Amino acid sequence: MSELDELRKRAAAGDRDAVDELIELAGERGDLDELRRLADGGSSDAADQLIETATELGALDELRRLAERGNQAAADQLAELTEE
Repeated sequence: MSELDELRKRAAAGDRDAVDELIELAGERGDLDELRRLADGGSSDAADQLIETATELGALDELRRLAERGNQAAADQLAELTEE
C-alpha cells in the first residue's frame, strides 16, 4: 500500500491529521480530484484549498461547480477571474 493510500485509509477512518496531510499534498500537486473528494466528504479545509488551487490553475469549471452549489468564496473568485 502506498503512503497516499495509507493516508486515504486513515482519513476515511476519521483521522484529522491524515485529512490535513492529504489536503496539503493535494494542494501541492494541484490535484483537484483529491481535493474535491475531501471537500465533498465534508472537509471545509479541503473546500478552501480546492478554491485556492482551482483559482491558481484557472480551473473555472471547478469554481463554477462550487459556486453553483452555494459556495460564496468560489463565486467571488470566479467573478474576479472572469472580470479580468
